[in-house]
Amino acid sequence: MRLQKCFELALNILIHSKLRSWLTIIGIVIGVGAIVSIVSIGEGAQASVQERLGGLGADIITVSPGFQRASNGGFRVLGGGGGRGAAGGDGERSATPAKSAKNITQKDLQVIRPIANVLFINGIVSGKAKMTSLAKTASVSIQGVDTFAWKNIVNTELETGRYLNPGDVNVIVIGNRIAKSVFKQQLVLNWMVTIKDKPFKIVGILKQSGAVEEDNAIFMSITAARQILDKENDNFDSITIKVSNPDYVDKIINETDTKLMLSRHVTDKTKDFTVTSPKAIQERIVEATQTFTLFLGAIAAVSLIVGAVGIANTMFTAVLEKTKEIGIMKAIGAKNIDIMLIFLFNSGLVGLVGGLLGVIAGSAISLALPNLLSGFSVPGGKIITVLPPYLLISALALSLLIGMIAGVIPAYRASKLKPVDALRYE
Repeated sequence: MRLQKCFELALNILIHSKLRSWLTIIGIVIGVGAIVSIVSIGEGAQASVQERLGGLGADIITVSPGFQRASNGGFRVLGGGGGRGAAGGDGERSATPAKSAKNITQKDLQVIRPIANVLFINGIVSGKAKMTSLAKTASVSIQGVDTFAWKNIVNTELETGRYLNPGDVNVIVIGNRIAKSVFKQQLVLNWMVTIKDKPFKIVGILKQSGAVEEDNAIFMSITAARQILDKENDNFDSITIKVSNPDYVDKIINETDTKLMLSRHVTDKTKDFTVTSPKAIQERIVEATQTFTLFLGAIAAVSLIVGAVGIANTMFTAVLEKTKEIGIMKAIGAKNIDIMLIFLFNSGLVGLVGGLLGVIAGSAISLALPNLLSGFSVPGGKIITVLPPYLLISALALSLLIGMIAGVIPAYRASKLKPVDALRYE
């Protein structure tokens, strides 16, 4: 019997099974729909994490004073001016500045500068100062930066104006929240403000980045910042390093760590600085998101197992109902393999139809979720979902495979029926 004829007979069985087969299909629909929607949410969460943390700069390394060994995978965001660090995992440590920690100095910066694949290095001084605009005063965060290096390191785009240039005096670039929320009247380009009794002109306003260090900070030349914050000329609060390729980050972290330990005459036990990178945050959070998605997907997959049991039950019933027809087909020349293929195709079609409807239902739920939950506040912003092609294809293939596996035993039993016994069956 040709495969086409086997398929036609299997399709005929499915069409005429009516309610029983469709109830079985619903079980597959629920399972596949749940998997598609859950995995799409997980993919969306990963995309959201990558988008939000991408602004931290995967090619940025931060050196800061103080050292504390990693504890339970915790991390702290460090640095500023476009370079933030995170700690956690291998070679990335959670750092809290110790009371006795030594400052980062110009000497440390010079030690780091010759390292291969370091594009730019920026010494930063930071602190708080009073800023006045139209007789209203607020305490703001000040970041003093190397004007040449900073504009090549900062990841946040400008909303208006320009970045700081070498030689700039008494000019500042401000974060988005400083411009729009701190004072009653929004600050605009070329607006004059006073910081610790010194006038400054706003030459640039950054776009909102979601990073507290940038949205709530004012950036100025390191010389001006040292005067306002009363910082020593040779000291920095942190150093940010931009590397030529994110793939070199781990290597440069290790090399920086080794060189600074030699330069500062410290050991692992007396270490008084931390070298970190945002790349660690991305890797750890993406890994956690993938694990969570896999866990939820596994729970949803249980419903597919239930659906498989339903398919097997339906196929056993179909074999019993078609016993006499099986006897007739065998009497007129049908082989065991033909009978087996008919019922395998039938169970595969049940799984495939259920999978197709499940993919449609899961995709509809995934597309509707962001709008349905738009009123809910969630960490990291609004919920987004992503439906990659591999997910839809995999869901269809899985449902087809489950259908055929569930039908193997009933199909085998049908193929082994003896024609005489099948014809006498009532």
